[in-house]
Amino acid sequence: MKTIDELLAEGVRGKRVFVRADLNVPLDGGRITDDGRIRAVQPTIAKLAEAGARVIVASHLGRPKGAPDPAFSLAPAAARLGELLGADVAFATDTVGASAKETVAALADGQVAVIENLRFNAGETAKDDAERGAFADQLAELADVYVGDGFGAVHRKHASVFDLPARLPHAAGYLIATEVGVLKKLTAEVKRPYVVVLGGAKVSDKLAVIDELLGKADRILIGGGMAYTFLKAKGYEVGISLLQEDQIPVVLEYMARAEKTGVELVLPVDVLVAADFPDLKTKAPANPELVAADAIPADKEGLDIGPKTRELYASKIADAETVFWNGPVGVFEHPDYANGTKAIAQALVDSDAFTVVGGGDSAAAVRILGFDENAFGHISTGGGASLEYLEGKTLPGLAALEG
Repeated sequence: MKTIDELLAEGVRGKRVFVRADLNVPLDGGRITDDGRIRAVQPTIAKLAEAGARVIVASHLGRPKGAPDPAFSLAPAAARLGELLGADVAFATDTVGASAKETVAALADGQVAVIENLRFNAGETAKDDAERGAFADQLAELADVYVGDGFGAVHRKHASVFDLPARLPHAAGYLIATEVGVLKKLTAEVKRPYVVVLGGAKVSDKLAVIDELLGKADRILIGGGMAYTFLKAKGYEVGISLLQEDQIPVVLEYMARAEKTGVELVLPVDVLVAADFPDLKTKAPANPELVAADAIPADKEGLDIGPKTRELYASKIADAETVFWNGPVGVFEHPDYANGTKAIAQALVDSDAFTVVGGGDSAAAVRILGFDENAFGHISTGGGASLEYLEGKTLPGLAALEG
């Protein structure tokens, strides 16, 4: 995989460099609530601009239906990128149309432009190779060189991620190089004990990675909505908690494998429950009830791990040499159910381990709950990409950069 430093050594002054970034940031109206992904790609963009490249930044945001939708415009991300760079960033109001062509043509050496949301064009996400390729051909007309730095999208076989690098000289940006280096420490170069914390809503989202980690991790700590499928598999009442009953046979198989192979599979011993899901907008007091994990009332829903579980999980993390965490262990967006996720983050900070926060909601939680990002070994920008890498899958975006 060619590095950006190799590309810079060859010279990029005056060249149109297409940077596939991941500016898929959460928005509240037009306000960015977490700019972590923009800050993560800023070093690559800044270095290219300093070297005199004419930088064209492209990304997706959200899931528009292959057509323009103002709710998913990249305009706020472009404005924030300009603030971080301390320079004007031009913005094209389309992807490959007149605005994109005019905006790119107007760039001088060292200037930066952002084109509109790639998913406003159906060709970006098309399953059909020819349709995707046709869009990639149009994108290729805008640039001379391609730099892949959108780690959060490398697991997608999309036009700008997979097809475009084949049409242009290409290299990996600083962020992708960092992310891949970190993931190697979680797969090929693991220091033990290796502890994995998995949370989030659905157990089905994590089954493949659990399958892979049962042969690699020393301990797997389960939290979040997915924990209730495990508790149900043990025969416990889980009330109206999130449950994927169809996944119980697989969960039972994994629990048996964990016991056979000596992997500690650790489940909550107490949980906070309520009859109603909390209001995340007003954050009105929810008055949760604390119960043992095997005593959830039939009319209540589990929404966070309890204090005994927080202590248990912290003790399982304390002596680790490597920790990977993906997925909050409670409804962290509400203060009454944030303590579990906060305790996991604090346990990572307090440990001497190499700690990796696996993107997505976990990364957002760390920032929202006020933790210093520098207190963690690495905060990934790609939750789904990280999980698929750990599952041993070939990621299309990385394969394209290696080609």
